Amino acid sequence: MPGSGPKYYPCVLCNKRTKPHERRSINKSVAKYLKKNFLITHKQEEKICNTCRHKYYVKETRQSSVVQHILSDDEDYAPPAKRRSTVLSSPPSVSLSIPSTSKSHSYCFICKKPGPKLIVVPSQARFSAFLKKEVIIPAGCRCCPGHLTEDNFTEDAISKINCTNDNVILNRSTIMDLLKKLRYTALQNEQSRIDFDTDKVLSDSDFINLTGINKDNFNDLHSYIKNTVRNTPTRSTRTSLGIFLFKLKSGISNKVLSTIFNISRSSLRRAISCVRQALVKNFVPENLGFKHISHDDVVNLHTRPLAQTLFGDGTNTQAILVLDGTYMYIQKSGNFHFQRRSYSLHKGRPLVKPMVVVTTTGYFVTVLGPYLADCKNNDAAILKHMFNTNVEDIKEWVQDSDIFVVDRGFRDSLELLDDLGIKAQMPSFLTKGQKQMTTDEANASRLVTKVRWVVESANARIKRWKYLSHVLPNKQVPYIGDYVCIVCGISNKYLPPLSPEALAAKMLHLSKRVNTLKQRVEEENLERRKTIWKEPDNILDDFPLLDEEDLRNITCGVYQIKLSTSYIQEHLEGNCQILVHKEDEPFDTAGARVRWSMCPYCSILWYLGYARHNQDISYGVQNWGAYLEDAASIPQAVDESDSEESVIEE
Repeated sequence: MPGSGPKYYPCVLCNKRTKPHERRSINKSVAKYLKKNFLITHKQEEKICNTCRHKYYVKETRQSSVVQHILSDDEDYAPPAKRRSTVLSSPPSVSLSIPSTSKSHSYCFICKKPGPKLIVVPSQARFSAFLKKEVIIPAGCRCCPGHLTEDNFTEDAISKINCTNDNVILNRSTIMDLLKKLRYTALQNEQSRIDFDTDKVLSDSDFINLTGINKDNFNDLHSYIKNTVRNTPTRSTRTSLGIFLFKLKSGISNKVLSTIFNISRSSLRRAISCVRQALVKNFVPENLGFKHISHDDVVNLHTRPLAQTLFGDGTNTQAILVLDGTYMYIQKSGNFHFQRRSYSLHKGRPLVKPMVVVTTTGYFVTVLGPYLADCKNNDAAILKHMFNTNVEDIKEWVQDSDIFVVDRGFRDSLELLDDLGIKAQMPSFLTKGQKQMTTDEANASRLVTKVRWVVESANARIKRWKYLSHVLPNKQVPYIGDYVCIVCGISNKYLPPLSPEALAAKMLHLSKRVNTLKQRVEEENLERRKTIWKEPDNILDDFPLLDEEDLRNITCGVYQIKLSTSYIQEHLEGNCQILVHKEDEPFDTAGARVRWSMCPYCSILWYLGYARHNQDISYGVQNWGAYLEDAASIPQAVDESDSEESVIEE
């Protein structure tokens, strides 16, 4: 026929021109395989080369291994020889307008030397980074220290890649692989309601609200677990750490967390357990315990000048530690023995007691325990146990003349501390028949309180992690100590020290002054004289004006000033009468202290000298009881027979 000539039969898969002896027809099974794996719909006259057809049969033979396994039960069956595994892939045939490097060689953007590399497409490199580096990104020499890896992958590094081609030719297999990974990543992002894997989704304040630490601290904490906790298809190591901190910070149940993160509860439990173990192993030993910090560092870096001035000997070589037990509430156990040992008569509920040791700046030196809560595990018994067992080599760490600031619950351990050469500072006791403390005893107790408050504030930092302030299930008892140690380690590393005060010299001076008011009361028998109280009227017009600085100097602190507004509110808004005694000055009845006013007296100074002259000051807080019903205010029923109308009608 005119125009007829040799017909060209390219392979439908590799696009290679086939010779007659290499040309094969496409049957139904091969056509189905091509459509399923390569999205190729062949025409009737199209052919496939023998090489591509052979790869198909190798693939099908591998999939029919189950049939061969069944036949292998026959003793006379001889299995066919194993073929070398091959991967069926289509040749590069799809051209995309994406810049790329050379196919054979590329220049390292660091050392500028050529080296054999794979094709690198910048946009594909970004996509690969987005897929957690599942595709190799060869943009630098393997021997070069600056080779592009997961750790130094940046946009700047991508911009230095030398692209020589405007187009890139990819095969169908690569495109299908990229689409599958894109679909997988999209599903992962859809499941994540809160994304900790990138710094761009959550702000710094979001990290603080969710985890208790800011973004930089979160990244630093993640470095302690990334080599121990592994990634899973449902959560990364950053997500696992975020779940753990979010659980401690919010105290939300696993059921709710499962909904928030769209992760099963079993996966949540594994994530929390793995992160807890990793932090206890890698993070806690570096930030908590007597072995993580030296005696000199405690003295030089974590001791307030206030404490050194009040209790030190002037050498600045004494470590001043504040000890106190805190409480972690647990469920009532069905094991009666454990129920009795964990029940606290003081609190009236089951709990366990960690022993907290802090410096005067609120820095956690160590947390021991937790201990049982019965009468055999009071604060004094726990302190004795610490030294008798030499926990964390405490005897080698503590030196002679060190100071322990404790409360009255440690009174039974004072003899032990004295034998060890440790000075104990504890509030005084009233002796039998004594009505109030002497001036020296009251002042000394106040000095101890002024330093010891730091351990209460440190315990409050622990309870800010809501999970530890809730009633914990008994299944969590083995891990309570780990949670407390992790929280204290985080406080040491990432939170600032508790605010200091610079009133030591003044307080020490006042504590040694003679109480002239007490002498006058005793000499003139004023405590037996009848006191006449009067309405204020105009007798307080000459009361001196005071500012906040004057009030702080008088009270040696801010605690009383903060409560003054509530005291005054109760008297101004309630049914209280304000009377004054002009002739005699008031004195403190809770101990013959010098000048340190109690809250009621401080509130009088605050109101007369400061608040009443400032109209913008609000008193106290709103009384929310106005929005509630009061069963005690039910009016009494009146008997109608006793009314005036009934008498008139009669």
